Amino acid sequence: MSKVFFTDMRTKPGRNLLDKLEILITKAGIEQIDFRDKFTAIKIHFGEPGNLSYIRANYAARLARFLLARRAKPFLTDSGTLYLGKRSNAIDHIESAFANGFNPVVVPCPVIIADGLKAIDYKEVPVGLKYCKTAKIGSAIAEADVIISMNHFKGHEQAGFGGALKNLGMGSASAAGKLDLHSSSKPVIDAAECTSCAQCVKYCASHAIRLDDKKKATIVYDNCVGCGQCVAVCQFEAAQPVWDNSADIMNYKIAEYTVAVLKDKPNFHINFVMDVSPHCDCWNCNDAAIVPNIGIAASFDPVALDKACADMVTHSAANLNTVLDIRKYGELQDVDKFKMIHPNTNWQAGLKYAEEIGLGNLTYELVTT
Repeated sequence: MSKVFFTDMRTKPGRNLLDKLEILITKAGIEQIDFRDKFTAIKIHFGEPGNLSYIRANYAARLARFLLARRAKPFLTDSGTLYLGKRSNAIDHIESAFANGFNPVVVPCPVIIADGLKAIDYKEVPVGLKYCKTAKIGSAIAEADVIISMNHFKGHEQAGFGGALKNLGMGSASAAGKLDLHSSSKPVIDAAECTSCAQCVKYCASHAIRLDDKKKATIVYDNCVGCGQCVAVCQFEAAQPVWDNSADIMNYKIAEYTVAVLKDKPNFHINFVMDVSPHCDCWNCNDAAIVPNIGIAASFDPVALDKACADMVTHSAANLNTVLDIRKYGELQDVDKFKMIHPNTNWQAGLKYAEEIGLGNLTYELVTT
């Protein structure tokens, strides 16, 4: 049985939420990790511009100072997105992070986009599991000595919810890795959106893309290995993944990618169960939180941590004026709210598989601090 440490949202003078975060991670044993001179990746989601439910930068700042006091070399990091948005390349991604408060004025450590300028800088980490033989992990994360995840716990339209596993497995993958996670098919080209810039041709290592007689990109599938580089470098949404309809398989792949991220590295995980929006922070907006703010939880075990937080949301009453409005559905206490919002998802299957492959335990002891 794994221990999950938890603190609620109650504060008093001299003990604010930042203080409570530091007390929580200390009691959870984070200092068991030797941080001295270690490159320490703080894996976080910076929030798509327009979305306001991401973790506040103040929490990251307190964690960074905590690590610096222990002689770590911390950096905030995330990988680029597969879709075209404000985080699909390093320049836009860093500007988005800075605008949302993750900047040197607030947080005393650098922001490093893990998979580089065009989301194509990654390391292939061998995992040898059922769905992924290797995982394409953003280089800065793959090369880090220690992994700490700071996770906004919320709903997700494909995974059911996003917590530690989603932030680590999906969020650490390069664009090519995200294609692996989302799809079992090779990309396609939408000729109507192609501008003939030929960036996909330039960056295709398999020489599988060429311009046709109309100067439109086309894929020679006999040569295509499905790496997703064309999706990563296309800035016009012409190169597109073919989405896999199996949410269960995506959750299994996320678990396998998480194995790759944490492989042979000290790691620690923090879930912020607050502003529990029904959808991912990748959207440029956030709908109303489905439950009241619950608190912060931390553990060395990401599986137990996610299960504990999912249970807390299940046991909580729903909020007024949300997608699960209590005037229509009742308080929904002891009801799986993520399943109600995203009925085609199965987060339990993902956690069960994560336990099977050795990522952690579904059984946990909740220790309140």
